[in-house]
Amino acid sequence: MLVIGLDAATWDVIKPNIERLPNIKKIMNEGKASTISLKQKPWSPSVWCSMFTGKTPEEHGHHDYVKDGEIVGREDIHSEFIWDLLDRKGISVKALNIPFIVPPYNYNVDFEPVANGVPVETEELLEEIEKVTEKALEILKHDKPEVFIVVYTALDKLSHHHWGEPILVDFYRKVDEAIGKLIPYDQEIIIISDHGFCDYHKAPIRTLPPTTPKGEIKGDHHPEAILITKNINYEIRQPEDVYYAIQNRYGV
Repeated sequence: MLVIGLDAATWDVIKPNIERLPNIKKIMNEGKASTISLKQKPWSPSVWCSMFTGKTPEEHGHHDYVKDGEIVGREDIHSEFIWDLLDRKGISVKALNIPFIVPPYNYNVDFEPVANGVPVETEELLEEIEKVTEKALEILKHDKPEVFIVVYTALDKLSHHHWGEPILVDFYRKVDEAIGKLIPYDQEIIIISDHGFCDYHKAPIRTLPPTTPKGEIKGDHHPEAILITKNINYEIRQPEDVYYAIQNRYGV
């Protein structure tokens, strides 16, 4: 099974530009596409944590990257993740660049993230897409795990400052190209975002102030996430259902 996370991906950009995103279009045509309306706050650390622990934020207790002035690490989250379960059951699994902590978490993978996992500049975001894709292909070609989970974070960081601008569609095209390189390696696929995105002034929850040292904030998180599945026989309605979809597939 291949799980591809697209931090902040939204149908509001994908659907109007679908002809420019041939690989996303291909998976949508071959599988199923839907919207996840989040019940929890559309906040990356807690949503990604829910997705791979099968627990709500109230259950896993992980709400932010920083707690009491200290950066939260994996050891501070007292929950088992799907990769822990699979590995214990003898099912080969690798996870790359999962952004529920900073820097993003890797399981059974040696990876040095761009800018310590918090790239901001356009060049850094492009480099992140390239490096994550390069490492993902190395894993898929040579290690061939039963389950591989990878997340791209560039869309989130770019959308805050460039919502509504042409450059955002260019980055969706870059991510689409990356997806096109990964999907030939598996027939069971989940593509999912942790939340959507919208105009800053329409965001139900604002995660950043109106201006930052990098300039005006134009977009922010929206509670409608994307979901595309191919050959997944488990209904995913909320992020935590991804955990159970994998668990169900491998009978663990």
